[in-house]
Amino acid sequence: MSLARVHTRAQLGIDAPAVVVEVHLSSGLPAMSLVGLPETAVRESKDRVRSALINSQFEFPAKRITVNLAPADLPKEGGRYDLAIALGILAASGQVPASALDGYEFIGELTLGGELRAVPGVLPCALQSAAAGRVLVLPEASAAEAALCSQADCRAAAGLLQVTAFLHGQATLEPVQAQPEAAAEVRTLQDLADVRGQPQARRALEIAAAGGHNLLFIGPPGTGKTMLASRLPGILPPMSEDEALVAASVCSISHQVTDWARLWRVRPFRAPHHTASGVALVGGGTTPRPGEISLAHGGVLFLDELPEFSRKVLDVLREPLESGRIVISRASRSITFPAQFQLIAAMNPCPCGYFGDPSGRCRCTLEQIRRYQGQTSGPLLDRIDLHIEVPPMPPALLQQAPAGESSAAVQQRVMAARERQLQRQGCTNALLSGQQRDDMCRLESSDSDWLLTALERLQLSARGFHRVLKLARTIADMEAAECIQRPHLMEALGYRSLDRYRSG
Repeated sequence: MSLARVHTRAQLGIDAPAVVVEVHLSSGLPAMSLVGLPETAVRESKDRVRSALINSQFEFPAKRITVNLAPADLPKEGGRYDLAIALGILAASGQVPASALDGYEFIGELTLGGELRAVPGVLPCALQSAAAGRVLVLPEASAAEAALCSQADCRAAAGLLQVTAFLHGQATLEPVQAQPEAAAEVRTLQDLADVRGQPQARRALEIAAAGGHNLLFIGPPGTGKTMLASRLPGILPPMSEDEALVAASVCSISHQVTDWARLWRVRPFRAPHHTASGVALVGGGTTPRPGEISLAHGGVLFLDELPEFSRKVLDVLREPLESGRIVISRASRSITFPAQFQLIAAMNPCPCGYFGDPSGRCRCTLEQIRRYQGQTSGPLLDRIDLHIEVPPMPPALLQQAPAGESSAAVQQRVMAARERQLQRQGCTNALLSGQQRDDMCRLESSDSDWLLTALERLQLSARGFHRVLKLARTIADMEAAECIQRPHLMEALGYRSLDRYRSG
């Protein structure tokens, strides 16, 4: 047989579109040509495959070899096609039975000696292979990652010889399986009990976790803003399997090798430095890669020293905060990455950090304070539901303060509030659509009039008004209240006011 077809998969964002490797042997001068829009790393696979076949004691055909990666309009990159190309050549030359390739997909990079190396994006391949009803054969180094997809049938191999022996029926490739002992390992998250004092900030953090709201901490240096933010993942509900698979897929294509079993279903916490560029934050590049907002999908994006970030960089967050995704467009294609995250930010009230401190050590002028606070755009701040002050605590009072409530206890209340939201509307309050908001956030006429008067006084936008309603709905859910009441509205409005800082 001079023509063989082998199934494999490409990488396009967090998707893994199917690719068919077609290999044809014909008479003519010995040569090997690779077509189908291959990039540099794929074109170099010709030399890797040739050496791997020879060093594995196979015959490299002395014929004209044409390898087509279909579909031709899909860009191909990386060494992920090596194994499929090698098996295609072996099948076309009759060294392995072509019929044995049916029902399988193959992915993996070959060394010159024929061993298999791990490739990025294995988890999306496993998900798509399961949907297509095929078995995925992959490198042993990628087995732990592929095992996260419980519905996929994946087989791991150490090298080309083991795969060919399996195709000849001379050996078996055992299905990869997750390790339940490792998967059940206790999560190594920081505990909220470490935070002493700051009851208002702790309350705001719990509300943000319960409703999926964005949160801004404002206060002098050393008051615990970063400590509070880092405790948020520990009080969030565990990720569902679908959420965890999407988050793990983003890590997989980002070349970020992690301890898959230990970190399975642990919500990510990303804290980029304020010097990060827009591309680092939202993703991009010649070959689009996910940025920090996508790596934080399902978890927390923490921006410390918020005004120190470039205003242009921060403004690119506005669309993902609303849509939960980021679309990166290039001349040839557009790629969509998930970006459903909670934004937690922290900032000082002034350049020196001590505006409003009882000691009076702040020497910033009113103009300096306004310029500093103005470095963060109003539209971005408008998308942050809670603005909470974190005041300094005297050392003597801090030593006397008892240990705070543990993350486990707070998480139980958060999970109860979220369960009410999911049963009522199928999503968290922060993600309510316009119609859902109107249905779930109805007010008594007296409360509605009072709220409108308060909003006019605070000069909140229509978006701010809607976010106050969602926030009040979360506070009501935490109290198991059926309807939003005046105290819920008053507390929600209190988290939207920054008049003290803005007025100087």
